[in-house]
Amino acid sequence: MSDAAKARPSLAELALTFNHISLASFGGGLSAWSREVVVVEKKWMSEEEFLSILTMCRILPGANQVNVAIFVGAKFLGLPGAIAAVFGLTFLPAVLILLLGAAYFRYSHVSALQDALKGAAAGAIALTLSMAFKTGRKCLLGAVPWILFAATFFLNGILRWPLFGVLALTAPLALLWAWPKTK
Repeated sequence: MSDAAKARPSLAELALTFNHISLASFGGGLSAWSREVVVVEKKWMSEEEFLSILTMCRILPGANQVNVAIFVGAKFLGLPGAIAAVFGLTFLPAVLILLLGAAYFRYSHVSALQDALKGAAAGAIALTLSMAFKTGRKCLLGAVPWILFAATFFLNGILRWPLFGVLALTAPLALLWAWPKTK
C-alpha cells in the first residue's frame, strides 16, 4: 500500500480525530491543537499547507475551525469527509456546552467554579501563544511581517481596538508589502 493510501483517513477516523481536537481544546486553543494533531501527530499535511488552510479559513465566513474541519475532511474524502469532520468537531462539544451551561447557571455563585474558569482561560491563552510562536517561525520572515504582527497585536491585544478597524489599517499594508513586484 502506498504512503498516500496509508495517510488517507476513514470517515470514522476523521470524526474521531476532530472530536479529539474539540474536546482537548478550550476557548481559542483550537487552532493550536488542530495544528498539533493534523500536522505533527497525524502528518496529514505539511506545516505550510496547514497555515495556508488556516489563513483561508480565517477570512472565510463562519467559524474558523469548522472551516478547517470542512477543508481537511473534503481533502481526503470529499463531502462525506467534510460532514464527518464537522460532526466530530461539533456534536459532543455542543452536548457538553448545553450541560455545562445549565450547570453554570445553577452554580455560578460558587467561587471554585470561577477559579476553574480562570484556569481554563489561562490554558487557552497559552495554547494560542504556543501556536503563534511555532507558526511565526515559518511565516514571519523579515522585518515587515514582524512589524505588522506587532502592530496588530498592540492595537487589538493591548489597546483593545476592534479587530475590524485594526485589519482595515494593517491588511492593506500587508497586501502592499506582499504584492508581487514586477521587474
